[in-house]
Amino acid sequence: MTRHLLEIDDLDPTRVERLIGRALAWKADPASVPRPLAGQGVALVFEKPSTRTRSSSEMAVVTLGGHPIYIRPDEIGLDVRESVEDVARTLAGYCSVIAARTFAHGTLERMVSVVDVPVVNLLSDLAHPCQALADLITLRAHFGAIEGRRLAYLGDGTNVAASLAFACAFTGMEFAIASPAGYELPDDIADRVRDLGGTVEQFSDPFDAARDADALYTDVWTSMGQEAEQAQRRAAFVGYTIDHALLGAALPDAVFLHCLPAHRGEEVAADVIDGSRSLVWPQAANRMDAMRALLVDLLEENA
Repeated sequence: MTRHLLEIDDLDPTRVERLIGRALAWKADPASVPRPLAGQGVALVFEKPSTRTRSSSEMAVVTLGGHPIYIRPDEIGLDVRESVEDVARTLAGYCSVIAARTFAHGTLERMVSVVDVPVVNLLSDLAHPCQALADLITLRAHFGAIEGRRLAYLGDGTNVAASLAFACAFTGMEFAIASPAGYELPDDIADRVRDLGGTVEQFSDPFDAARDADALYTDVWTSMGQEAEQAQRRAAFVGYTIDHALLGAALPDAVFLHCLPAHRGEEVAADVIDGSRSLVWPQAANRMDAMRALLVDLLEENA
């Protein structure tokens, strides 16, 4: 059966550890990076744009010896010009992997149902697993051992938070989240994380979540496609800006993470994201290292 990655819980602790180790080893010694994609293509299907996802995915494929094929939404028209299934079947005839950044998670599930090549979730409305892998790599590079560390996510309990919660479960990290009413992490996600042996602590007060944390994490309050809700969301998230007061509630050596793009003055203060405790730029760079390790792992698992 073909192995895919639609969410972090498609992996297991052993595979996650292998991914982190390989990513860091190849980052330290680029000459040791293998080239299992030599002569092969990877389809990169984008329903919505992204600076980091496109750049990191393309460079991961190139450094593994392959050819990335970037496909814009206007070029294929999923379910307009052709069905999702027909597009996936076509691409699987040319490419060894299909990676897609979609609005609906169901689009990825439909691709998986009709192809025998690995499908990778580059982002959907429910999950952002490649980002979570980059986050683990960043924390491991900074702290060394991360088991027992506490990560506090402050903001909307959506795709980024969900993938982080699964990532913490597989690495022995504690996961805490603070969200205003109506924006909490879904109960079914929290239950799945706990079933994996992870912890999920949910708060409404961001200071409660931040207390004793090793890392504070946030995302934009209004994501792509939610622009009509911007005023409502700004009002709901008052008090959730990660500034020096919130950072001060965490441990003295706590770091700041953000998946980007960032809105300084909204979800994070400028002097925090640009300050000495921010790991945002290594975190962004680690997107390529995460993708590279993931692609090799999937190729091996499906050999």
